Amino acid sequence: MKQVLLKAGKDRRLKAGHLWIYQGEIGTIDIELKSGDLVEIGDQRGRFLGLGYYNQASQIAIRLLTNEREEINRAFFKRRLEKALAYRKRVKPSAISYRLIYGEADLLPGLVVDCFGDYLVVQILTMGMEVNRELIFELLVELFAPAGIVERSDLAVRRLEGLEERAGCVYGECPETVSINDNGIDFQVNLLLGQKTGYFLDQSANRARLVDYVAGRRVLDCFCHVGSFALHAAKYGAASVLGVDISKEAVEMATNNAILNQLAERCRFEEANAFDFLREQVVRKEKYDVVILDPPAFTKSKQAIEGAIRGYKEINLRGLKLLSSGGILVTCSCSHHLHREVFEEIVSVAASDAKKRVRLLERRTQGLDHPILMGMSETEYLKCCIYEIL
Repeated sequence: MKQVLLKAGKDRRLKAGHLWIYQGEIGTIDIELKSGDLVEIGDQRGRFLGLGYYNQASQIAIRLLTNEREEINRAFFKRRLEKALAYRKRVKPSAISYRLIYGEADLLPGLVVDCFGDYLVVQILTMGMEVNRELIFELLVELFAPAGIVERSDLAVRRLEGLEERAGCVYGECPETVSINDNGIDFQVNLLLGQKTGYFLDQSANRARLVDYVAGRRVLDCFCHVGSFALHAAKYGAASVLGVDISKEAVEMATNNAILNQLAERCRFEEANAFDFLREQVVRKEKYDVVILDPPAFTKSKQAIEGAIRGYKEINLRGLKLLSSGGILVTCSCSHHLHREVFEEIVSVAASDAKKRVRLLERRTQGLDHPILMGMSETEYLKCCIYEIL
């Protein structure tokens, strides 16, 4: 097997549990090594560290698969998939919609699989998974017998791997919309054209926490997508819920989901830019009892972090201004480049500027079906904080 040796000291992160090796950390490399090749990784002295897939096109040169000397073959991938399923059955035993494979956290770097009842949605994001694409689909069919598999490898991150974007039905029948259930609430979601894999499963447990905060209250849900937080609020007894999203298609689906759950009388949706909407609501001196802010990631890189901080500061400042004493702010960030301490400082500064005194009630993160791999902070990305206005 072709071999890569790391520079002196560059093995520390790997030994601490991380799975990535950057181009600049490589000391010596086999001159015949090609993108997609499986390589043996060694430290500066040639001592074995593990096996992984190499990609010359990416800044992340190697993604580690295992620290053991073992065959990387069909049986290897089958074991990893079976282990991932066993974990989900343990942590989400009654769920029919959940994240089945979460990339690095399941020791399958670059592979994401979401299960929506009888359907699977797959994202192949790295060269190492791309070269095993057909095998992965074959094993998913064998192990899970889905009615259909949708591939949503249409993310820009694939370009960083030297891969083209790709999406479509790859197995069975793939209807444009399917029915799922989240915490007892029914949703119609678009697996072929919706954002990411069609529905954000990582917030499921956080949506369920609304049960303690919304009964009899007026709720505003910004960046509402297909109405997931909004419908949970209505289901848990909110007096009224207004959801806002910039996507016409998302608003239409959210409206239909409210009708589907017989919640349309207390839950309505508007197509609007959430930044502009919040600004207008503050000018009009509107008041809500609960404000939910669950925006898309404002930054995909460290270079854009300053702009992201301004964005989070603005929406939290305006959201806080819409709340009176006793009001609840549920605010989230899915930008893994924005660390939790920074995010909470943003909210603290926004509260000061809004002349509000706030109490932190809950710190939350992604659901257990999106596990966090210790030693690899990139697997922990979701911040969800619940505050009370004093």
